[in-house]
Amino acid sequence: MTTTPRAHIAMFSIAAHGHVNPSLEIIRELVARGHRVTYAIPEAFAAKVAETGAEPKLWTSTLPTDDDPDAWGTELIDIIEPFLTDALQALPQQAAAYAGDEPDLVLYDFCAYPARVLAHRWDVPIVQLSPSLVAWEGYEEEVAAPLFDPLKQTPRGKAFYGTFAGWLAENGIGMDVDRFMGRPDRCLVLIPEVFQPHADRVDREVYSFVGACSGQRAELGQWQPPAGDRKVLLVSLGSAFTKQPAFYRACIEAFADLPGWDVVLQIGKFVDPAELGEIPANVSVHSWVPQLAVLRRADAFVTHAGAGSSSEGLASATPMVAVPQAVDQFGNADMLQALGVARHLPMDEATPEALREAVLTLAGDPEVAARLAAIQAQMAAEGGAPRAADLIEAELRTG
Repeated sequence: MTTTPRAHIAMFSIAAHGHVNPSLEIIRELVARGHRVTYAIPEAFAAKVAETGAEPKLWTSTLPTDDDPDAWGTELIDIIEPFLTDALQALPQQAAAYAGDEPDLVLYDFCAYPARVLAHRWDVPIVQLSPSLVAWEGYEEEVAAPLFDPLKQTPRGKAFYGTFAGWLAENGIGMDVDRFMGRPDRCLVLIPEVFQPHADRVDREVYSFVGACSGQRAELGQWQPPAGDRKVLLVSLGSAFTKQPAFYRACIEAFADLPGWDVVLQIGKFVDPAELGEIPANVSVHSWVPQLAVLRRADAFVTHAGAGSSSEGLASATPMVAVPQAVDQFGNADMLQALGVARHLPMDEATPEALREAVLTLAGDPEVAARLAAIQAQMAAEGGAPRAADLIEAELRTG
């Protein structure tokens, strides 16, 4: 058996649940194997990181947080520009935090641009941890060019690419901006392979699918299911795009007093339960729940189809009604529907009648259950956090 000497591994991410949470079980596994792991993260996530046994390296971010999702704009440039602005001011902070304490290997979320610059500066191996889909052969022509080529002709787009290219050149990175943003040298993909578009065209020399690395999430708390043999429906739009009181009222109307069903309704921090009107006896309203613990017992899941929530729904073999809110969630909803385990229900079509019909149809379909069971078994075989740690240690040995 090949052993890996104890190493200092540094992880870099941004302050967002959907980017931090997928990495935590991998960090926990690396710490358990005796590695020293540091994690560059804003203070809001320091306690969550520290719970894994890693050492937070704090820095201050300028990105909008989950507390203020409306701060993100609606145009493509509004979404990508803040990450570059943040990277420019984060790089000196992170370089100072690691001065005299340089790691042997860098792990990074795809939004953590300074990590790639620092790994180049330190001349150490670097591995991306991607919590969402990755590029395939032909991705640039089929997806990236139609999105970004028009942007490059606008004043803001030209300024963005010019600033980005100048920053890379200043730091000795001989790579164009599009490749830097979209093509890692080595990547562990933290979604199930069945959830990846065109998986047969993904370069397996670069990308390894290790599946959802969710672990037990015991630190997030347990959940006690209702007494008796009742079915459970979880409704959650995640942590960011949750300011949807009308949608929650539609869910309450759809499932009020549904025989044999209890509804766990997570509404986030932006909605006052008083806005929802009278709450039926079979509906419990929460600002937050330990999602994975609920899903392990749930019979159906109404979700925004974020990458993390979608993966957790698949891992727990839970039929899903996908009501996407933003960015990649629309594509995720289509993918779940194509797998035959979900219904994509656009928000403007999410009436009480449509929600109720979709949930009852999916939860009662044995073919959906069979497809979910097969996907669950395939995901378990992908290896999760232990296999991710094996692959990271392999990079340490060869790097």
